[in-house]
Amino acid sequence: MPFLGQDWRSPGWSWIKTEDGWKRCESCSQKLERENNRCNISHSIILNSEDEEIFNNEEHEYASKKRKKDHFRNDTNTQSFYREKWIYVHKESTKERHGYCTLGEAFNRLDFSSAIQDIRRFNYVVKLLQLIAKSQLTSLSGVAQKNYFNILDKIVQKVLDDHHNPRLIKDLLQDLSSTLCILIRGVGKSVLVGNINIWICRLETILTWQQQLQDLQMTKQVNNGLTLSDLPLHMLNNILYRFSDGWDIITLGQVTPTLYMLSEDRQLWKKLCQYHFAEKQFCRHLILSEKGHIEWKLMYFALQKHYPAKEQYGDTLHFCRHCSILFWKDSGHPCTAADPDSCFTPVSPQHFIDLFKF
Repeated sequence: MPFLGQDWRSPGWSWIKTEDGWKRCESCSQKLERENNRCNISHSIILNSEDEEIFNNEEHEYASKKRKKDHFRNDTNTQSFYREKWIYVHKESTKERHGYCTLGEAFNRLDFSSAIQDIRRFNYVVKLLQLIAKSQLTSLSGVAQKNYFNILDKIVQKVLDDHHNPRLIKDLLQDLSSTLCILIRGVGKSVLVGNINIWICRLETILTWQQQLQDLQMTKQVNNGLTLSDLPLHMLNNILYRFSDGWDIITLGQVTPTLYMLSEDRQLWKKLCQYHFAEKQFCRHLILSEKGHIEWKLMYFALQKHYPAKEQYGDTLHFCRHCSILFWKDSGHPCTAADPDSCFTPVSPQHFIDLFKF
């Protein structure tokens, strides 16, 4: 029979010895009060197949308090990060080592918490979290799931503070909320680790994050120095050609009329299509204008729906085929190969997940 309680590897509570016996260091009421203030959410959660659930005021208040109490017991603020720069990926038992490395263990041990503070690794970590949310959330252990939501909390707070990459986080939260709705409806199938009320509270927290990002407003910066609009046209055009995401081009085109004119350049969208997609794919989804010209901008978004775009990251994890070690490129690892660079392979977010499929 599966054990669905608190993960046995979690650090547990902190206790102190008194004259009356052992007691917890901090009372539950104090933490629960803070949790109630933070999680004061008025969203209604859809659980049944009819996508409707009506609570009267007393029942809703009782259910909300119970969810927050279970969420407090789960203590998601307690993290169990190892903060290691590299890990050994073993897929089978040997004489020297028993067991194998799982996706949850790798997620716990690698230093993803600090990686989100590095602008080169931020997009990589967000994409990895998105892929886990789509298909691998139930394969994580209890501790790995708590760490997942702790890292997600840090990402959301970072975006709310510095206003960088809100679109990426909105897409991640949308995929995660859709997955959780499906899993919560299938609670009788025992697909979730932990109490169902904990997951409902997590879903409510995600809805709160989505609302906060939706209400996010960019503050206009007052700068008397050189601005983007002061640059010559050829430099602005060169900046647009550096982008690998079509939505970034559209967003930048909304800043000034000049940038909008440059962002509608057919040659710009043609280069973008050629960068992400093969020529054979163009033939299957040709979009022509009334004058017979190819609409490269429309083609880019049409092709994006049918084929995966080429991924581009400032820094990624690498895998050493000689040592079977997964590591951040900047940190390196103690390699014993004669020519270490020839053994290194960049690991995309999807490849990271595939490494632990046995």
